[in-house]
Order: sequence, then structure tokens, then C-alpha cells
Amino acid sequence: MTPRQVIDFAKKNGAEIVDLRFTDLPGLWQHFSISTNEFDTGLFQNGIGFDGSSIRGFQTIDESDMLLFPDPDTAFMDPFTSLPTLNLVCNIKDPLTGQPYTRDPRYVALKAEMYLKSTGLADTSYWGPEIEFYILDNVRFDQSYNYGFYYIDSDEGAWNSGNGDKPNLGYKPRYKEGYFPVPPMDSLQDIRSEMVKTLEACGIVCEVHHHEVGTAGQSEIDMRFTTLTAMADQVLKYKYIVKNVGMRHGKTVTMMPKPIFQDNGSGMHTHQSLWKNKKNVFYNAKNYALLSDTARYYIGGLLKHAAALCAFIAPTTNSYRRLVPGYEAPINLMYSQRNRSAAVRIPTYSTSEKARRLEFRSPDPSCNPYYAFSAMLMAGLDGVANKTEPPKPLDKNLYDLAPEEAAKVESLPGSLEESLDALERDNAFLTKGDVFTKDVITAWLDYKRSAEVEPMKLRPHPYEFALYYDI
Repeated sequence: MTPRQVIDFAKKNGAEIVDLRFTDLPGLWQHFSISTNEFDTGLFQNGIGFDGSSIRGFQTIDESDMLLFPDPDTAFMDPFTSLPTLNLVCNIKDPLTGQPYTRDPRYVALKAEMYLKSTGLADTSYWGPEIEFYILDNVRFDQSYNYGFYYIDSDEGAWNSGNGDKPNLGYKPRYKEGYFPVPPMDSLQDIRSEMVKTLEACGIVCEVHHHEVGTAGQSEIDMRFTTLTAMADQVLKYKYIVKNVGMRHGKTVTMMPKPIFQDNGSGMHTHQSLWKNKKNVFYNAKNYALLSDTARYYIGGLLKHAAALCAFIAPTTNSYRRLVPGYEAPINLMYSQRNRSAAVRIPTYSTSEKARRLEFRSPDPSCNPYYAFSAMLMAGLDGVANKTEPPKPLDKNLYDLAPEEAAKVESLPGSLEESLDALERDNAFLTKGDVFTKDVITAWLDYKRSAEVEPMKLRPHPYEFALYYDI
């Protein structure tokens, strides 16, 4: 849409408020609102100011003034506000130079798409993340000097099968057995359907929804693939919608990668492909898994840089509670067709050229999608540029390998700290085309270490009391 068309769209839908949204460094939507009385085309041309020093990972207090510029193509009506509200996703600029802000995650994604075109390899990349999440009934957590705890609960939780505090009708999915049961075992069918219809009303095409493997309400809703920046926009819209539909039903939704001990974590398996002149660059009918040499080199780049990528695609300390053997966790740096124990899987549901793609299974939905998609693209393109050969595909369960064979398979880092160290060592592939500037990488490393890794190190873990209290 043009700015004029957005204003007409707002009037047609009776909008009284305009909500302006942007993304902070870790990847959460931030916003403020204006009255439609203040809404005109000048907003798109001149921007509107905000305090960048109050946003995580952005400016220092002496350089706090920043400008937001709405992208007219992102307009949608908010399905949850009492007053009719038009939402717009914004880009960020420096008010003195007029240049895009280097740490704006959305700007990084836009640059990644421009860099792809500049290589001549392809003109479009398509992205299809499978976002998993838990729908819970209760969550409590707190941390202080003399205590620390969390408590989550779900009516579906297998641990509630013996609960006599209220009428208990059974039908609790057993641990690791929540995949595809019909109601009443799947108690969340109607909520997920409402989530899908709300997503569709806001312009997101959905392909499927279902209960996932975990007990206690693990769910998945899959979006139709689209281009990189557009999909990153959609991921944040998706999170906003599923969380608010959950709240409407008295439920709480979390994309935390591993909220439940000894059950499946929530991943974001990410399908990706490259196209040029409407032809799939990843397709070759004569090769293994119908993959072109370009696709194989792209996989080589993903696997070569996987440790550094984890700093963006599995960017929380909790991510590494998920990335452990078992639970379908994609820790093995191999590729294979059909095989869900490999980090890169080649789906084989169809032999069509249009369907040929790879699925990188290591990302999780705690990531900032603008950074995560861009980093994966840059790693893949680096692999193509250097003709990086991945290890030979292994079409067997990698968790059942003999010890001597398993020892030859590299795996992902075991902690966020290791991933950040890997990113510090290996980041030149990200800076090509100025897609990730050095200040973005430095800001990411500093924030993650100071706000997440170090605070976690300082605090006693509850399980340490079970292990050591009687020493």
C-alpha cells in the first residue's frame, strides 16, 4: 500500500488509534500509539521520535533521540484492542544523519535481501518457520537473594492425571505422546482454530495446526512461506496474536524453548530455499534428495558456521536445555533426507521442483527472526561462495550410532556462552555486504553476556540444593 492508501484503509475500518511498532535487540515488539487525528502522510515522510536509550541494546542516554518510519505495506487492524486500532511496523533512522539505524533488526533483514540480489545467485529467498509453543493454564516464577523458583501448570499436563482438587476427567497426553491425538485428549483444538482464523484475518496464510509431542498443551501452527523480511514481520505478528488469543481464553502462551523437564522442547524448524527468475535454485532432479550443488554448498555453509549461528538462532540459556540428545533435538551437524535427528533435513513429501527446500532444525522461537533469518542466509551464501562441502548425508538415526561412528559427527555448542564465543571468533561471513555491522555483533555479544549469561552464572540453581545441601 501507499501512505495514502493506508490512511484510506484506516478510515474505512474506523480506526481511532494508530499503533507504531518496532523490534528491540533481543527480538520483542515495542510500541507506542497516536490518535488518528495526528495521522497523515507526513508521518511516513518525516517519521516520529522516540527515546532509543530506553530500548534494550539500542542507544546510550547521550544519543537517545531516534526516529520511526512506518512501512505502509505492514498495515493491519488490531484484533484485540477495544478501540479500532491500526498497527504499523516501522523502520528506525538516526535523526542527525537520516541514515537507517544499524542495530534496527528489520534493517539487517532488508540488507540481507539486498545482498542476496547483489550476488547474482538468486533474487528471492523463501522462509517457512514451524513455530512450536506451549499453551498453559498457570505460571509462577520469582528470584531473590534467598529463593528462586518456577511453577507451571496445565490442565492437560500428565502430572495432573491424579489431581483430586477438582473434578478430573482424565485425557491427559502422556509425556512425549502429545502428537496428533483427537479431542478430548487434545483439549486445545478450538483455541488453536481461533488462533488460525485470527492470523488469517490479519493477513497471514496458515497451512496447518495441531497438538505437538509435549504434554501440557504443546502446539504448532504453520504459516505459508514468504520472503525473508516479510516472514520476520509475520513471526512477530504471529507471537502477538497467539499470545493474545490465549489470554482471551484465560491461557498463557510461551515460546520458551524448554519449559518442561524431560519432555519435548519448542523449536522453530526453518524451511528455506533460493529462487532466481521464478526458478528454484535448490533443485536438481539428478542429485541426492533432488538437491542442486548450490543447495548442497548452502547446507555446507550452515553446518560450517552452525556454532556461531547458534548465538542468533538459539539465543537463550534455555535454548540449550532443548539442544540435548533425544527429544528430536537437532544437535548433529549432518544433513539427510527425511531424517529428523540431523540438523538439516530435506523434506521428501513431494518430488516437485517447487517443493524442494531444506529444513534447518536447530533454531527455536526465542530468536529475533530478523537476525536469525539473515544470519542463516549469510551462512548459506558463504557456503555457496566457497563451495563448502557438508559431510556425506547419513540416512540413519544419529542417536543410535555406534560410539566410534558417533564420535565422528560434530554437534552444536552445549551452552549460550559457547555459542557467543563461537560468534566472536567466526563472524566475517555475516559482515559481507555490510549486512551485520560490527557494532551489531558487538552489541549482541555484550547484551547476551551481561544480561543473560553472567546473571545465570551467579545464581544457585534449585537442583543444586538436591545435589549438595547435605554436603
